[in-house]
Amino acid sequence: MSTIAEQEALPKLTAKDFASNQEVKWCPGCGDYSILKQVQTVFPDFGVPKENIVFISGIGCAARFTYYMDTYGMHSIHGRAAAIASGVKATNPDLSVWIVSGDGDALSIGGNHFIHLMRKNFDVNYLVFNNQIYGLTKGQYSPTSEKGKVAKSTPYGSIEEPFNPSEIALGAKSTFVARSLDRDPKHMQMVLKRANDHKGTSFVEIYQNCPVFNDGTFFAFSEKETKKEQAIFLEHGKPLVFGQNDDKGIKFEGHVPVIVDIKESGISLDDLWIHDEHDKTKANIIARFFDNTFNGEHFPRPFGVIYSEDRSTYEVAMADQIAAITAKKGKTPLDKILSGDKTWTIL
Repeated sequence: MSTIAEQEALPKLTAKDFASNQEVKWCPGCGDYSILKQVQTVFPDFGVPKENIVFISGIGCAARFTYYMDTYGMHSIHGRAAAIASGVKATNPDLSVWIVSGDGDALSIGGNHFIHLMRKNFDVNYLVFNNQIYGLTKGQYSPTSEKGKVAKSTPYGSIEEPFNPSEIALGAKSTFVARSLDRDPKHMQMVLKRANDHKGTSFVEIYQNCPVFNDGTFFAFSEKETKKEQAIFLEHGKPLVFGQNDDKGIKFEGHVPVIVDIKESGISLDDLWIHDEHDKTKANIIARFFDNTFNGEHFPRPFGVIYSEDRSTYEVAMADQIAAITAKKGKTPLDKILSGDKTWTIL
């Protein structure tokens, strides 16, 4: 990784510098276009040379992302992007590693790799483009599709409960959990910058519209007529307020969150739930707002940084362990490591 002085001596990169010469091939109106645009827009601000950036993707519409970024990258195999990215980071910790997956790639065939990446806490960034459908394979329901979803593989409606990605990430000990959406560029840029700044695995779920197979599934959270009622935007140290006129808030009654009318109740903003992105207990409750009904009330969907925690990264812990053992025992031959201490000779 180049030093700060070396970075300052380099010419300032622009969004165009991160755009490859490949023709972008997504369906017209696909939310992936917006995500690509926001990533290319914020990357010059990171001050990282392009040769120190790697994008790893699996299989699916989102996986084409690696072709469109003028950085190093690998279009890998289905569900294995997290495993490959872990190897890249372990081998060269100085690289800025970004993983791109869809909801099916990350949470179905790649689900096991997803949860273990969260707990290991490599310093990588995992972007999951969630459109609640399998787009590349032409419209089957996915692990995040809502119950009752009628799709090509569920003609009578899905009978399964959907995954809540942020709830899974928190349960798997993720140190950074956030959500944004394709139709809110400024918000997405903010979340991407926060993810880049975080030391550890940054999980960012991005709601992404599939205009062909699941059009409009997230429009309630982005359209002017419904956004302020259906979405709540989290800010650290700020009260949980939403509503068309910012007239609704969320507070605790005992240990239970409830929705109150701020004006009618006569309470002050200080009496509301103040978001603390470092409080995991409350983060788990916020993640459950996903179900919309919480204790019988219809809760808005949360966007922003749900949780952030400082914890040692896997690659640092691994380097420290190797250094400590080497200092104590010296360099051990590989065959000795593999055979271990419990060996015997057969006469």
